[in-house]
Amino acid sequence: MNTPDAAGWTIIIPVKPAAVGKSRLSDVGTDREALARAIALDTIAAAAAAALVARVIVVTDDAGVRAELRRARNIDVIPEGDTRGLDAAIALGAAAAGQDTPRAALLGDLPALRAADLDLALELAASVERGLVPDAEASGSTLVTARAGAVWVSAFGEDSAGRHRLLGCTVLAVERDSTLRRDVDTAAQLSEAVALGVGPRTSAVLAAAAA
Repeated sequence: MNTPDAAGWTIIIPVKPAAVGKSRLSDVGTDREALARAIALDTIAAAAAAALVARVIVVTDDAGVRAELRRARNIDVIPEGDTRGLDAAIALGAAAAGQDTPRAALLGDLPALRAADLDLALELAASVERGLVPDAEASGSTLVTARAGAVWVSAFGEDSAGRHRLLGCTVLAVERDSTLRRDVDTAAQLSEAVALGVGPRTSAVLAAAAA
């Protein structure tokens, strides 16, 4: 049974311009810019498909992502502008969402993400003030949540899981092999995501490179 906060989540997804994103994927034998954009768009699509998500806010200056999402339902795109850094970009989205709704920041590099895995985490997050899903290595963070009424805080970056715990985030019981935990920064991580099953845009970019 859902708790009152289990549904109606706003998901905030920061996306770097593809021209500068995912620099460590330059050696995977494909167009890095196209791959970075595809990974972001597959992540966004999975988040928007989740049953407990009412709204997705994408914070980006990437023209390609903005164009792709122009007619998307329940997805709002706001410019990053002069804001710099993940936390500052996410704060823009959190301000746009408002404090009276449950909010979650989701990194835009989860190409294998399944909506059901996000729903499971949000169900768990509904019972805590602030929640955290570490990445598969358990050192970084892929999802940070805040219940309605809670002040938004985040501390993304290297080894962010520890910082988020210090900020009062409760680690949510999400299995290590969940698609929500497999973020992608390196070729090895991309291979793991492919094994889980990446979304259609990422798959198409990789297939084109292999052709």
